[in-house]
Amino acid sequence: MKAKHFIAASLCVLLIHSFVWAVDTYKVDRDHAAVGFAVKHLLIYDVRGNFEEFEGAILLDDKDIAKSSFSGTIKTASINTGHQQRDEHLRSSDFLAAEQHPEITFRSTQIKKVSVGYIAIGILTSRGVSREIELPFTVFGPVRDPWGNHKIGVQARLTVNRLDYGVSWNKSMDNGGLVVANEVEIEIAAEAIKQ
Repeated sequence: MKAKHFIAASLCVLLIHSFVWAVDTYKVDRDHAAVGFAVKHLLIYDVRGNFEEFEGAILLDDKDIAKSSFSGTIKTASINTGHQQRDEHLRSSDFLAAEQHPEITFRSTQIKKVSVGYIAIGILTSRGVSREIELPFTVFGPVRDPWGNHKIGVQARLTVNRLDYGVSWNKSMDNGGLVVANEVEIEIAAEAIKQ
């Protein structure tokens, strides 16, 4: 009986050991990463900006990417469109409510392969509202940089409706259009370093 328990325990240890070695942890390299966005203003111009403070982690199983996961956090107060008055308005309760909701987060719950690249299905939380989204992405690498670091590249792009997260401020124009479009395009490009 003891031998059976020993064999079973040994098999469990081997399975856990091989799983741990199959998944690599990567952290986003903020010196080589950007989280940007664009939204139409007056229906004629794309206001572009980015978030300057963010972090992200990737658990990558390069043999079976469906076993991988992604998570990220953005500091809402770090929004930057290059216009101080507009940035202050975007931090206010009309938009991001940065004081009450200092972070935007994403946590994947599932990764699936599609014809071109992958989709991370997960929960995006902003202004206290959590919704499931599909985040299309591609992975590049891994590569080894000249300093011996193992890196991967990730690019992702999606469009979200700001009304889904309680961001409803707007003004109507004479022609019936809105000052700020509801659709926000988000683009993420990052290198991540193996830990």
